[in-house]
Amino acid sequence: MIIPQPLRQGDTIALVSPSSKVKAAYIDGAARRLESWGYRVIIGKHAYGSYGNFAGTVQERLSDLREALFNKEVKAILCTRGGYGAVHLLDGISPQDIRDNAKWIIGFSDISALHAAWLRAGVASLHAPMCKHLTEESDEQLSTVYMRDVLRGVMPSYHAPAHSFNRCGTARARIVGGNMAVLCGLLRTPYDLFAENTILFIEDIGERTYKVERMLYNLELAGVLPRLAGLVVGHFTEYDEDAGMCATMYEMIAARVARYDYPVCFGFPVGHVVDNHPIIEGAEVTLRVTPEGASLDF
Repeated sequence: MIIPQPLRQGDTIALVSPSSKVKAAYIDGAARRLESWGYRVIIGKHAYGSYGNFAGTVQERLSDLREALFNKEVKAILCTRGGYGAVHLLDGISPQDIRDNAKWIIGFSDISALHAAWLRAGVASLHAPMCKHLTEESDEQLSTVYMRDVLRGVMPSYHAPAHSFNRCGTARARIVGGNMAVLCGLLRTPYDLFAENTILFIEDIGERTYKVERMLYNLELAGVLPRLAGLVVGHFTEYDEDAGMCATMYEMIAARVARYDYPVCFGFPVGHVVDNHPIIEGAEVTLRVTPEGASLDF
């Protein structure tokens, strides 16, 4: 696995919009934040664009992403937001392109599709906050601090409080994951990142309990869940509990993995929440879950 080089003062970060359209104020705010960290920022030609729900046509969004990838001055690519649309770009960038120009791609939610492309190419990527967060949150907010540190090459150690659904244990393995709906949509494609003996982390937004259960059954029946080394359950947000399911979202998730013996951590700070700690996709980590809580060490 290729880990992109840490950024240095004066390095260039490109802002691109590979998915849904985004408020200009968020792009401008993120650019100011990154510049305050000592980086040079360039903004994709179509980053402010609008084409239906998207930030541009497929070709416009792809051209911005390719330009940022092939630009030797660019050391990291920050996606402005998720939404929907990154899947349109997957067949426009080859694994060889990504390997030959190995650099961080940063984002979460729909950007999970691009993380899958980077992992397919054998290059680590950064599941982390995007422009809205960098615009609205302070420099002292924990996820912001961790993101700045990771870009500088400082590997994080995270802690999560004890949770009643946790299962104790220790695992050392590669960590992969992201948005469940996006990743399950790539199952059994060349961008399928679910692999044996990995630690999987999951989160989602706006998905009802039965839909998440359907995804978990899909992973179980496909042989993914039985072969994991560990599971990190982040935040599932913006949904209504369904009494007809006879279980809450997290009760349902716990039940789906109850038959396995690997460590499971609930309530981890990742997802569509302010505390959305950066995860280095493809990195080796140690997950420890004890009665006192959980830790994730890179």
